[in-house]
Amino acid sequence: MTTAMPREVEAEWLDVLDADDARARRSRGDLRRINALMGSLGIALRAVDRAVASRVPRTIVELGAGDGALMSRMARRRAARWPNVEVTLIDRQRVVSEGALERIRAAGWRPRVLTCDVLDWAAATPHRPADLVFANLFVHHFTGDALQRLLAGVAAHTQAFACCEPRRDRMSLAASRLVGLVGAGSVARHDAVASVRAGFRGGELGDCWRNAGSWRMSEYEAGLFTHCFVATRTA
Repeated sequence: MTTAMPREVEAEWLDVLDADDARARRSRGDLRRINALMGSLGIALRAVDRAVASRVPRTIVELGAGDGALMSRMARRRAARWPNVEVTLIDRQRVVSEGALERIRAAGWRPRVLTCDVLDWAAATPHRPADLVFANLFVHHFTGDALQRLLAGVAAHTQAFACCEPRRDRMSLAASRLVGLVGAGSVARHDAVASVRAGFRGGELGDCWRNAGSWRMSEYEAGLFTHCFVATRTA
């Protein structure tokens, strides 16, 4: 019988590098390539579709949006079904690219960039809950009380939530050690392994979600290496 991997959260190098550091710029490019290889766009779209069900979201918030590349691709794929969306891109560093913002605008969506610590955003009283909060490869950075505060803040800020995180298992860990084969630099090579060790499995995120009775939740494996969590408000 295989022993379950304990969850271990450590600082990822990209999070502590200056945004303009050459290693950080390379790592963001590596992440775009790794996301493409993982099929992250399709996995994310299926997760957000499940979260909003038949509703059409008018406001979307992305946590840990980074350079905005994934959201720009999501906007292009969903603009026909979801027109005139206001999307807020939240990250601690202002690294969203002008190219991504232009592609979001070209899709007919209205982007807004918010540079702040996501726990400050989570603790604030929302003016109006968003229709959807989304995160990709971000929630695994948090553990313990910080994770509880983040998810409680998300629940207060939205009608629906979808996140796609690293799956914590032996196959994902083995694959994370091979990202150098696709040209990933030292930062991405370190962070790929660290992210899997901090990832999720089973019903771990659902177990951290408060007021579960007011939400419909699902937690599932997607693709080869991804763990998804979806919550939709029912009351």
